[in-house]
Amino acid sequence: MTPIKSRKHAAPNPRSTQGLVTATLLTGLTFAVPAAAQSTDAQAGSSTATTLPGLQVEGVRVDGYKADKVASPKFTQSLQDTPQTIQIITSDLFNQQGATNLTEALRNSPGVGTFFVGENGNTATGDTLYMRGFDSSSSIFVDGVRDLGSVSRDVFNIEQIEVEKGPAGTDNGRSAPTGAINLVSKQAFARNATSATISAGTDNQRRVTADWNQTLGTTSALRLNVMTQDSDVIGRDEVNNKRWGIAPSLAFGLGTETRYYLNLMYVEQDNVPDGGVPTIGLPGWSPQPTLEYLAGNPVNPENFYGTKFDHDDVTAQMATFRFEHDFSDQLKLTNVARWGKNEQDYLLTAFMITGQTSPTAVPTIQFTNPADLSTYTVSRSLPTFKDQEYTILTDQLNLRADFKTGSVEHNLSTGVEIAKEELKGWRYGTSGAWTRANLYNPDPATATGLNWFRTGAYTHAEATTSSVYAFDTVHLSESFLLTGGVRFDHYKIDYFSHLPCTANNSQPCRGAPVGTITDQRLKDSDTLFNWKLGAVYKLGDVTSFYANYAISQQPPGGSSLELALTATSANNPIYDPQKTETVEVGSKFSLLDDALLLAVALYQTDVSNEVITENGVTSQAGDKRVKGVEISAVGKITDAWSISAGYTTMDAKVTKGPAVAQDRTTDLGYTPDSAFTAWTTYELPFGLTFGGGVRYSGEMKRGTDGAVGTPTFVKSYTVWDAVVSYAFNKNVDLRLNGYNLFDKEYVAAINKSGYRYTPGAPRSVLLSLNLRF
Repeated sequence: MTPIKSRKHAAPNPRSTQGLVTATLLTGLTFAVPAAAQSTDAQAGSSTATTLPGLQVEGVRVDGYKADKVASPKFTQSLQDTPQTIQIITSDLFNQQGATNLTEALRNSPGVGTFFVGENGNTATGDTLYMRGFDSSSSIFVDGVRDLGSVSRDVFNIEQIEVEKGPAGTDNGRSAPTGAINLVSKQAFARNATSATISAGTDNQRRVTADWNQTLGTTSALRLNVMTQDSDVIGRDEVNNKRWGIAPSLAFGLGTETRYYLNLMYVEQDNVPDGGVPTIGLPGWSPQPTLEYLAGNPVNPENFYGTKFDHDDVTAQMATFRFEHDFSDQLKLTNVARWGKNEQDYLLTAFMITGQTSPTAVPTIQFTNPADLSTYTVSRSLPTFKDQEYTILTDQLNLRADFKTGSVEHNLSTGVEIAKEELKGWRYGTSGAWTRANLYNPDPATATGLNWFRTGAYTHAEATTSSVYAFDTVHLSESFLLTGGVRFDHYKIDYFSHLPCTANNSQPCRGAPVGTITDQRLKDSDTLFNWKLGAVYKLGDVTSFYANYAISQQPPGGSSLELALTATSANNPIYDPQKTETVEVGSKFSLLDDALLLAVALYQTDVSNEVITENGVTSQAGDKRVKGVEISAVGKITDAWSISAGYTTMDAKVTKGPAVAQDRTTDLGYTPDSAFTAWTTYELPFGLTFGGGVRYSGEMKRGTDGAVGTPTFVKSYTVWDAVVSYAFNKNVDLRLNGYNLFDKEYVAAINKSGYRYTPGAPRSVLLSLNLRF
């Protein structure tokens, strides 16, 4: 299949499915964005979608876009009776949209996304996700097991994605303040099935996935998922995602009281990373001295300012053994053992865009003729290296018991978890410097002059955690449920650094000259106590009202496994864990004979023990707060009409401490003030399915920095997508996805200083052939 090539944006004038393939896909059905989510330039559009019956995951009911419950045995109730905002994104939904990685799939959850490019020259990589005002990248789990690493996670072997909003410490241990994301892997099941998807599209989009499940006798099965992809990033020169993966699953005892699963996964990525585009000419940008001629002349958003040597090579390996035994219908035991490893070798060349900021400062942008923009060049001055290896070995044992004490029914889930995590990182040095790039016509092939090498410096961190937890849902009556949970985590982090020493003693010199490589060992240990309590009041089977209160904690080094002596670092072991409290009230409605779930929630999260510096004094006295409303609807309106939609507001601020936004307000950066997402499809009787969706993201601030003249915020934007598919028969269908139909230009993410941004993808199409037998 010949890839489709997009039209490129005109350069500025220098002078003036994988998996068990879900169904068929779609274009049409109009719906309006709520007034609070209207962009000033939003255009009327259409959307809608339908799927064939979803795959049955053992223990979890999936029906198209709607799943009834979380896969983890820690959650004993259906979503409707769980007193918390939890969104489940099924493979039916994200496959129909043509999503290939976690970040793309999470577009279905309002306000969750990769809004942060990085700090100064460092560029965020992989799934750098923000949720309800905070970085949640360290709270990504696969089958309930933590999965650290700055990598992009493919969804070819994923059955559903569970977005748990609010403190998740009781469920998972140390975690980000505002939630966790869990990916549920595919595993073998007791039915023969084969499917494949072949996709090609704009900017050399090329991808093939296959999913084969074969029964082995009456109680065993083998499943194999494979994926290969080699795709340019839409609307970006040189940036490329190339990867392949294989994920076998072997199951024994299916349909019996004792079941065994061995799940393996291996993925290799060979990507060209994206350092972004200069914010020159964007709203809010103003020229520094000597850059006056650049005003009104933005660069081409397709420009690539890196080099032909930039790379992001990732190897991810995972082996999981799962054991399930049903002592009875009321007593069940589950054990999950996991070994996993992520390795990343990364070089990205970034830049700054400064003029003559002082008489002695050397501008990064230079020129030979200020009136001739073709003579402007920018220094490729900020190479960023990552050479690291993350390993986890863990065992999780859970016992689920349903019983009564008198007339009161209990659903108890209790267990223990033991984990050992290890993170190794090697440091690089450089000699020489890259040749400069033309500001308006950069060529990565011209970059020469930089040499890089391992210096012998490295860091090595180990974290061991022992946990015990218990959850109980008490049915005080048919209408009133109480759900409570407690968790104790005893953790120990041992951090060793063999690094050049510094004048500020973050790496002590102990009498040696600054820059001498010295050794430092830091340790931290504590016991965290997290808990949550919720109540649900049901009006029949249709309506549930709930309230929930939860406590979560993140200790020093909890997000990165790194400890530091720097007084301003939250990873300094002298500090107490960061503490999060969330209050949420809401209601959930099971409509149209349980085909559609509607949820409304009001929430407030307070984060305390933040490290702040005021008047030259650093202390752990900072507080932050995020509050808002979240509304969602997922399921089917009719047998042919499916929908998934969500809207949220996020008022995220510093309540105690200095301003953290560049505009000197107390707003938290990288958090849209509101967001809306929707996807809907309609299936016609003769095999044609059509529909689409809309994504709105509100205005967003960036973090505070010393940069001058760069944008302090990102404007809101609205993007419309569409899909149409035709099923030739039960085995073959053809799907066409269209993205950003009105070719909206927008800023998807911005870096801390505002020098660089990631442009939103322009209009594109993707054609997919789905086969299933």
